[in-house]
Amino acid sequence: MTTTIRDWVGFWDNPHSIYVNARHADVHYRDIADAIAGYVPGPQARVLDFGCGEALHADTVAKVARRVVLSDAAPNVRKNLAARFSAVPNIAVASPEELTAYPAGSFELIVANSVVQYLGRADLDGLLAQWRRLLTADGVLIVADVIPPDVGAVSDLFALLRYAYANGFLLAALVGVARTALSSYSKLRQKLGIAKYTEAEFRDILSRAGFSAERLAENMEHNPARISFRARRTAA
Repeated sequence: MTTTIRDWVGFWDNPHSIYVNARHADVHYRDIADAIAGYVPGPQARVLDFGCGEALHADTVAKVARRVVLSDAAPNVRKNLAARFSAVPNIAVASPEELTAYPAGSFELIVANSVVQYLGRADLDGLLAQWRRLLTADGVLIVADVIPPDVGAVSDLFALLRYAYANGFLLAALVGVARTALSSYSKLRQKLGIAKYTEAEFRDILSRAGFSAERLAENMEHNPARISFRARRTAA
């Protein structure tokens, strides 16, 4: 694990203000779960949600899949996940390191939402190789919330406010924006930077990793200026 990843893992493993209130977190994870459920190819599918965060509504995915593995690098996040879904028999929790022991072809669907911006290029290439190994021959990889170079803080701000207005937490969002601007997240982002890719650049990265890819019509997250991809393994 590189220093950059360790720094980000440390941030997500502790209390933070990314979600402005409980309503924001609940709506966010509900929408992500609904989106993932829509990509599940059938009731026998095995699904990996990589970098899942708190995944508050992962049981929504579990209802339409045979097995759901929630993977996050942050130990406290995994502890919370294991407690939250202890009564759901087809949800498991795994660290990224534990995934290396999974056999090839373990999943029909792998989702990595809002992950790649926190990775250096070597880490990204390593994960793409791992995900390719873990996918079945006809499996699907969804890489969501990729940030283009021309999308910055202003785009993020307006996307959040639109999302907050539509979901009933606008006042909290206005307060939260100011709080986040002064938070450790902003300081860490300034220190480490965020990885950004054009559509063509990320397609090329996927191609070099052994995938064919298409851009999805809509981003999985609430900011439509960011990009989501559907990728499939190409022949070795």
